[in-house]
Amino acid sequence: MHTNKELLIQRLKQQGYLQSQGVEEAIRKVPRELFIPKELQHAAYVDTPLSIGSGQTISAPHMVVIMCEHLDVQPGQTILEIGSGSGYHAAVLSHLVGPTGKVFSVERIPLLANDATHALKKAKIENVLVILGDGSEGLDEFQPYDRIYVTCAAPSIPDPLLHQLKKDGLLLIPVGSHYCDLIAVTKHNDHVTKKNLGGCAFVPLVGKFGYH
Repeated sequence: MHTNKELLIQRLKQQGYLQSQGVEEAIRKVPRELFIPKELQHAAYVDTPLSIGSGQTISAPHMVVIMCEHLDVQPGQTILEIGSGSGYHAAVLSHLVGPTGKVFSVERIPLLANDATHALKKAKIENVLVILGDGSEGLDEFQPYDRIYVTCAAPSIPDPLLHQLKKDGLLLIPVGSHYCDLIAVTKHNDHVTKKNLGGCAFVPLVGKFGYH
């Protein structure tokens, strides 16, 4: 076992971010170093965002953990990720949904979509599909989704994402500009409820229902 990874896991537990056995096991199983550029692999288990090229970043491990914990993912669920980035976040979720679940991930930058697909293959993850497209429009093809999460900051909550979410489903989305609030949206029959989970920093969501 990677010593630095164990130290990171213990620190995330002490700080109160890492709370559930499932998320801890998923973090432990995914080799984060496979999802970052070679020259930054020495920092794979430092709790900080890292550049992955094309003006994008891989989120700090604590942010991935916060989102995974709040998503409360169950085995067999269908998840939609908006913003594949390096593929790391989807890799962690893939262990939470298990072999009967599926993670669909939309990425707008061809190079990143390609790199993420290769990294997932290297990590031997088979239940994640990376698709090139405008994530602000969601992914109509495989809806409805049990959970949707967005790894970039939106000016507001895109209507297509709410539409593609199952009843009683959960959407996690950073709303704002560079510094934003992480909003948890639960869908009910005729309305949605929103909860502000606190401040965060993400690159902008670019697209039809995002920033232009």
